[in-house]
Amino acid sequence: MGRWTVTALVVNAILGSGVFGLPSVIARSLGPASPWAWVIGAAGNAVIIACFAEVASRFTQAGGAYLYARAGLGRLAAILVGWLAYLTRVSAVAAGANLFTVNLAEFFPGVGRDLVRIAVLTVVLVVFATVNYRGARGGAWLSNAFTIGKLVPLAVFVIAGIAFVALHAPAVAPAPPPAATGGDWLQALLLVGFAYGGYDGAMLAMGEAKEPRRDAPFALITAIVFLTALYTGIQLLVNAALVDPGATDRPLAAAARVFLGPPGGALLAGGALLSVVGFLSANFLNAPRLTFALSEHHDAPAAFGRIHARFRTPHVSILTFAVLVWALAAYGNFQWNATLSAVTRLFIYGSTCLALIVLRRTQPGGAALPVPGGPVLAAVGMAFCALLAARMGRAEFLVILGVAGLGVVHWLIVRRRS
Repeated sequence: MGRWTVTALVVNAILGSGVFGLPSVIARSLGPASPWAWVIGAAGNAVIIACFAEVASRFTQAGGAYLYARAGLGRLAAILVGWLAYLTRVSAVAAGANLFTVNLAEFFPGVGRDLVRIAVLTVVLVVFATVNYRGARGGAWLSNAFTIGKLVPLAVFVIAGIAFVALHAPAVAPAPPPAATGGDWLQALLLVGFAYGGYDGAMLAMGEAKEPRRDAPFALITAIVFLTALYTGIQLLVNAALVDPGATDRPLAAAARVFLGPPGGALLAGGALLSVVGFLSANFLNAPRLTFALSEHHDAPAAFGRIHARFRTPHVSILTFAVLVWALAAYGNFQWNATLSAVTRLFIYGSTCLALIVLRRTQPGGAALPVPGGPVLAAVGMAFCALLAARMGRAEFLVILGVAGLGVVHWLIVRRRS
């Protein structure tokens, strides 16, 4: 994969369905101040991305945060990060698959029936598994196509929205909303962090990049700058178009009806479907590389490290990922899967920030792109993750604790074998 393909992969991994629904949730919590949540959330995530960029510039192999933890924090930490990273990716993709069927039911109500929903899930996941089974290049081209495809309706929305706002007065709510509390801001930033998340997953496929030590930092930085402008602009336009943006579950479709009439609403509803499909395509390319990397380092069964003789892909890892996603999507729901993904990635981000500090001390000069003030940024990044993790509920804490316990057992087994 070349530099711009890697960049498209990062954008595709981040830009899922959240932008089509979150503007209403953020507006409901923060009112007119909601655009600032996207700016502040981007700043917090940019600090973590800077840490990822430096640490990623040290490696050419697949593995992402797991690989970084293994090099900087030791085998136990790496195995724990590996378990959490895999749970993050499987649950995030399962949540995306759930959301795909929910949005598809708007056009084909029969998809709401359980058997039809599971059949649709099966077909969609089999397609993505087959494409990536047959080669990384096909998966990369599919990722690029969906990245472009899902950006088109958003571009139409932004252009039409700017034109509308230039010619019309912004919508005004009949009564000012109550002032947002500190808890409202933290909850909004946690949700915004979920929308900005996914770059850790894109790093799992860097073993397929031509120049990963240079292309990964470029892709990360380009993606966060582009998405900050896009997300903030979309929130501003939604607030300007809708009298009460927090009153709808589909804020972009509702705003597009104001800008462009009913065809605009249909375009953005279709864009939500396309965005979810693009998210699935990106993750089917990168997530199976995690179990492949675990196997390469003897931290997972050797079968996950098998390379297909003809297609040169980690076919066992790809098929296993597809089956697990199907199981969680078929028997879980969007909220449950999204909660697992949102919480676990905070620990993954924190581990990479800590790895930067350790690697600077133990392997000075090893980064192709050393970030100015790296250790300070890493400390700020860990504090940001801890602040958002404070919003974690008891159920999420128990899930994290259970997965961590399984990771420790896994570590004891592989250490004994070694």
